[in-house]
Amino acid sequence: MLEAIDLHKAYGRHEVLRGVSLAVRPGTIHGLIGANGAGKTTLINCLYGLESGFAGTVRAGGRGQAVREITGLVPYEPYFYPRLTGREYVEFCLQARRRPVPDLRGWNQVLELPLDQYAEEYSAGMKKKLALLAVLVQDFEYLILDEPFNGLDLEANLLLKEILKRLRDRGTGLLLTSHILGTLTEVADEATVLVGGRAQRHYQAAEFGTLEADLLAALHGEKLGYLQALL
Repeated sequence: MLEAIDLHKAYGRHEVLRGVSLAVRPGTIHGLIGANGAGKTTLINCLYGLESGFAGTVRAGGRGQAVREITGLVPYEPYFYPRLTGREYVEFCLQARRRPVPDLRGWNQVLELPLDQYAEEYSAGMKKKLALLAVLVQDFEYLILDEPFNGLDLEANLLLKEILKRLRDRGTGLLLTSHILGTLTEVADEATVLVGGRAQRHYQAAEFGTLEADLLAALHGEKLGYLQALL
């Protein structure tokens, strides 16, 4: 499993994570849900080793591997060096891990990217697909995807959902965030809700029917009282 156990992270006096625990099992899609500022990206960065100075435990697999050895990350806003083509970006990602560069044609039949154009000129959706391509060709045991549906049109959105389901079915463990609650619950097997830096509740797929109402009450309880009087 990919696990975070009792994570605490603060910036100065502002505590962003307050004892968060979460486990991503092989062959499952785990959704991470929360409003802006709930701590989702900080949690992901702690899991992947992009943040330091946190308390708690992060571990992956059963063989004592480092998280980055077996886990790929697609961040919310992938960074692309200027004057690198899409193809060169993928090659750079693989060479940085000392991995051979495979033939990209098969995957690009699916993702349809102009790999010989500069990546910085891609649209937001194309950049997201390029960052995804760079992890898909590396056959990781776990993937962390921060807002993977952001910037995608309907066609690409449907395709990504199918890719995620097939990765799950072949045994990959996936952790993903999304502001689009319906999209996330369509593909996830379980979900953790973060509110104010705490894991408020863990849901199994069979419980997703109450998730939206629970989240609305947690985030807007006082406003619902005003609405009751107004409408």
